[in-house]
Amino acid sequence: MIRPEAAPAKVWREMQRGNARFIAGEPRHPRQDVDRRHELAGGQRPRAALFGCSDSRLAAEIIFDKGLGDLFVVRNAGQVISDSVVGSLEYAVAVLEVPLIVVLGHDECGAVRAAIDSTDPEAAPLPPHIWRLISPIVPAVRRVQRAATVDGVAAQEIDAEEVGREHLRDTVAELLHSSELISDAVAAGRLAIVGANYRLAEGAAVPDVIVGIAEPA
Repeated sequence: MIRPEAAPAKVWREMQRGNARFIAGEPRHPRQDVDRRHELAGGQRPRAALFGCSDSRLAAEIIFDKGLGDLFVVRNAGQVISDSVVGSLEYAVAVLEVPLIVVLGHDECGAVRAAIDSTDPEAAPLPPHIWRLISPIVPAVRRVQRAATVDGVAAQEIDAEEVGREHLRDTVAELLHSSELISDAVAAGRLAIVGANYRLAEGAAVPDVIVGIAEPA
Protein backbone atom coordinates (compact mmCIF):
# COMPACT_ATOMS: atom_id res chain seq x y z
CA MET A 1 0.00 0.00 0.00
CA ILE A 2 1.29 3.48 -0.86
CA ARG A 3 1.61 5.98 1.96
CA PRO A 4 -0.47 9.06 0.94
CA GLU A 5 2.48 11.39 1.53
CA ALA A 6 4.60 9.24 -0.77
CA ALA A 7 2.18 8.85 -3.69
CA PRO A 8 4.16 9.23 -6.93
CA ALA A 9 1.97 12.05 -8.28
CA LYS A 10 2.27 14.02 -5.03
CA VAL A 11 6.06 13.69 -4.93
CA TRP A 12 6.33 14.84 -8.54
CA ARG A 13 4.15 17.88 -7.81
CA GLU A 14 6.43 18.72 -4.88
CA MET A 15 9.44 18.57 -7.18
CA GLN A 16 7.70 20.80 -9.72
CA ARG A 17 6.95 23.35 -7.01
CA GLY A 18 10.59 23.35 -5.96
CA ASN A 19 11.68 23.83 -9.56
CA ALA A 20 9.23 26.72 -9.91
CA ARG A 21 10.82 28.41 -6.88
CA PHE A 22 14.26 27.93 -8.45
CA ILE A 23 13.08 29.39 -11.78
CA ALA A 24 11.62 32.41 -9.99
CA GLY A 25 14.83 32.99 -8.03
CA GLU A 26 13.01 32.35 -4.74
CA PRO A 27 14.49 29.08 -3.42
CA ARG A 28 13.86 28.19 0.22
CA HIS A 29 16.95 25.97 0.63
CA PRO A 30 14.97 23.65 2.92
CA ARG A 31 16.38 21.00 5.25
CA GLN A 32 20.01 22.08 4.96
CA ASP A 33 20.75 22.99 8.58
CA VAL A 34 22.61 21.31 11.42
CA ASP A 35 19.45 19.74 12.85
CA ARG A 36 18.69 18.08 9.51
CA ARG A 37 22.23 16.77 9.27
CA HIS A 38 21.95 15.20 12.72
CA GLU A 39 18.51 13.81 11.91
CA LEU A 40 19.88 11.95 8.90
CA ALA A 41 22.94 10.49 10.60
CA GLY A 42 21.06 7.33 11.48
CA GLY A 43 19.48 6.66 8.08
CA GLN A 44 17.87 8.09 4.98
CA ARG A 45 14.35 8.21 3.59
CA PRO A 46 14.57 10.14 0.30
CA ARG A 47 11.40 11.31 -1.40
CA ALA A 48 12.58 10.47 -4.92
CA ALA A 49 15.47 9.10 -6.94
CA LEU A 50 17.00 11.16 -9.73
CA PHE A 51 19.11 9.80 -12.56
CA GLY A 52 20.72 12.59 -14.52
CA CYS A 53 23.67 13.78 -16.51
CA SER A 54 26.91 14.59 -14.67
CA ASP A 55 27.00 18.06 -16.26
CA SER A 56 28.07 20.59 -13.62
CA ARG A 57 25.00 22.70 -14.41
CA LEU A 58 22.59 19.93 -13.33
CA ALA A 59 22.88 20.04 -9.53
CA ALA A 60 19.68 18.18 -8.69
CA GLU A 61 19.04 19.49 -5.17
CA ILE A 62 19.49 23.08 -6.36
CA ILE A 63 17.28 22.72 -9.45
CA PHE A 64 14.43 21.24 -7.42
CA ASP A 65 15.09 23.28 -4.25
CA LYS A 66 15.58 20.22 -2.07
CA GLY A 67 17.66 19.53 1.01
CA LEU A 68 19.81 16.88 2.62
CA GLY A 69 18.24 13.44 2.39
CA ASP A 70 15.50 14.46 -0.05
CA LEU A 71 16.89 12.96 -3.27
CA PHE A 72 18.79 9.76 -4.03
CA VAL A 73 20.94 10.91 -6.95
CA VAL A 74 22.68 8.82 -9.62
CA ARG A 75 24.59 10.60 -12.39
CA ASN A 76 26.87 9.89 -15.32
CA ALA A 77 27.76 11.73 -18.52
CA GLY A 78 24.73 11.71 -20.81
CA GLN A 79 22.50 9.79 -18.33
CA VAL A 80 23.35 6.47 -19.99
CA ILE A 81 21.90 3.26 -18.55
CA SER A 82 24.42 0.79 -17.12
CA ASP A 83 24.38 -2.09 -14.64
CA SER A 84 25.56 0.22 -11.86
CA VAL A 85 22.82 2.74 -12.64
CA VAL A 86 20.10 0.08 -12.70
CA GLY A 87 21.40 -1.47 -9.48
CA SER A 88 21.48 1.90 -7.74
CA LEU A 89 17.93 2.73 -8.81
CA GLU A 90 16.70 -0.73 -7.81
CA TYR A 91 18.20 -0.10 -4.36
CA ALA A 92 16.33 3.20 -4.18
CA VAL A 93 13.05 1.47 -5.06
CA ALA A 94 13.39 -1.79 -3.13
CA VAL A 95 15.22 -0.66 0.01
CA LEU A 96 14.59 3.08 0.29
CA GLU A 97 11.05 2.74 -1.13
CA VAL A 98 11.12 5.85 -3.27
CA PRO A 99 7.84 6.33 -5.17
CA LEU A 100 9.37 8.34 -8.02
CA ILE A 101 12.35 8.17 -10.37
CA VAL A 102 13.15 11.30 -12.36
CA VAL A 103 15.38 10.82 -15.41
CA LEU A 104 16.84 14.23 -16.22
CA GLY A 105 18.39 15.18 -19.54
CA HIS A 106 19.26 18.68 -20.69
CA ASP A 107 20.01 20.89 -23.66
CA GLU A 108 23.59 21.60 -24.78
CA CYS A 109 24.68 18.15 -23.57
CA GLY A 110 28.32 17.35 -24.31
CA ALA A 111 27.67 13.61 -24.46
CA VAL A 112 24.91 14.11 -27.02
CA ARG A 113 27.18 16.36 -29.07
CA ALA A 114 29.96 13.76 -28.93
CA ALA A 115 27.53 11.07 -30.14
CA ILE A 116 26.43 13.28 -33.05
CA ASP A 117 30.02 14.13 -34.00
CA SER A 118 31.03 10.47 -33.83
CA THR A 119 28.74 9.63 -36.76
CA ASP A 120 30.78 11.84 -39.10
CA PRO A 121 32.81 9.49 -41.32
CA GLU A 122 35.80 11.78 -40.92
CA ALA A 123 35.56 12.03 -37.13
CA ALA A 124 38.66 11.06 -35.15
CA PRO A 125 38.22 7.96 -32.97
CA LEU A 126 37.20 8.69 -29.41
CA PRO A 127 39.10 7.26 -26.43
CA PRO A 128 37.62 3.80 -25.78
CA HIS A 129 36.01 4.57 -22.41
CA ILE A 130 34.36 7.69 -23.76
CA TRP A 131 33.12 5.80 -26.82
CA ARG A 132 31.60 3.05 -24.68
CA LEU A 133 29.84 5.71 -22.62
CA ILE A 134 28.30 7.65 -25.51
CA SER A 135 27.64 4.76 -27.91
CA PRO A 136 24.13 4.10 -26.47
CA ILE A 137 23.19 7.62 -27.61
CA VAL A 138 24.10 6.89 -31.25
CA PRO A 139 20.80 5.06 -32.08
CA ALA A 140 18.94 8.27 -31.20
CA VAL A 141 21.30 10.20 -33.48
CA ARG A 142 20.63 7.79 -36.35
CA ARG A 143 16.85 8.08 -35.97
CA VAL A 144 17.00 11.87 -36.04
CA GLN A 145 19.32 11.72 -39.04
CA ARG A 146 16.90 9.47 -40.93
CA ALA A 147 13.97 11.71 -40.08
CA ALA A 148 15.89 14.74 -41.38
CA THR A 149 16.74 13.06 -44.71
CA VAL A 150 14.71 14.38 -47.64
CA ASP A 151 14.85 12.60 -51.02
CA GLY A 152 17.97 10.79 -49.92
CA VAL A 153 19.78 13.99 -48.94
CA ALA A 154 20.74 14.32 -45.27
CA ALA A 155 20.32 17.62 -43.45
CA GLN A 156 23.48 19.65 -42.96
CA GLU A 157 22.86 20.05 -39.23
CA ILE A 158 21.39 17.51 -36.83
CA ASP A 159 19.06 18.92 -34.19
CA ALA A 160 20.93 18.16 -30.97
CA GLU A 161 17.90 18.94 -28.83
CA GLU A 162 15.81 16.41 -30.73
CA VAL A 163 18.57 13.83 -30.29
CA GLY A 164 18.55 14.60 -26.55
CA ARG A 165 14.79 14.08 -26.37
CA GLU A 166 15.02 10.79 -28.27
CA HIS A 167 17.82 9.63 -26.00
CA LEU A 168 15.82 10.56 -22.90
CA ARG A 169 12.91 8.42 -24.10
CA ASP A 170 15.32 5.58 -24.89
CA THR A 171 16.78 5.84 -21.39
CA VAL A 172 13.38 5.52 -19.71
CA ALA A 173 12.45 2.59 -21.96
CA GLU A 174 15.78 0.85 -21.32
CA LEU A 175 15.42 1.28 -17.56
CA LEU A 176 12.03 -0.43 -17.64
CA HIS A 177 13.34 -3.15 -19.95
CA SER A 178 16.45 -3.78 -17.84
CA SER A 179 14.78 -4.02 -14.45
CA GLU A 180 11.89 -6.33 -13.66
CA LEU A 181 11.88 -4.94 -10.14
CA ILE A 182 11.31 -1.39 -11.39
CA SER A 183 8.80 -2.31 -14.09
CA ASP A 184 6.82 -4.40 -11.57
CA ALA A 185 6.75 -1.47 -9.12
CA VAL A 186 5.39 0.78 -11.86
CA ALA A 187 2.76 -1.80 -12.82
CA ALA A 188 1.70 -2.07 -9.18
CA GLY A 189 1.28 1.69 -8.88
CA ARG A 190 4.02 2.04 -6.22
CA LEU A 191 6.39 3.86 -8.57
CA ALA A 192 6.31 6.37 -11.40
CA ILE A 193 9.05 7.46 -13.76
CA VAL A 194 9.24 10.96 -15.19
CA GLY A 195 11.66 11.74 -18.01
CA ALA A 196 12.30 15.48 -18.12
CA ASN A 197 14.50 17.84 -20.09
CA TYR A 198 16.23 20.62 -18.18
CA ARG A 199 16.48 23.97 -19.94
CA LEU A 200 19.78 25.52 -18.91
CA ALA A 201 18.89 29.16 -19.54
CA GLU A 202 15.39 29.03 -18.10
CA GLY A 203 16.14 26.63 -15.24
CA ALA A 204 13.02 24.64 -16.05
CA ALA A 205 12.69 20.84 -15.86
CA VAL A 206 10.12 20.10 -18.57
CA PRO A 207 8.47 16.64 -18.48
CA ASP A 208 8.66 14.74 -21.75
CA VAL A 209 7.63 11.19 -20.87
CA ILE A 210 5.68 9.96 -17.85
CA VAL A 211 5.26 6.30 -16.92
CA GLY A 212 3.03 5.35 -14.03
CA ILE A 213 0.56 7.48 -12.16
CA ALA A 214 2.61 10.68 -11.81
CA GLU A 215 0.91 13.59 -13.54
CA PRO A 216 2.13 17.10 -14.37
CA ALA A 217 0.79 19.77 -12.05
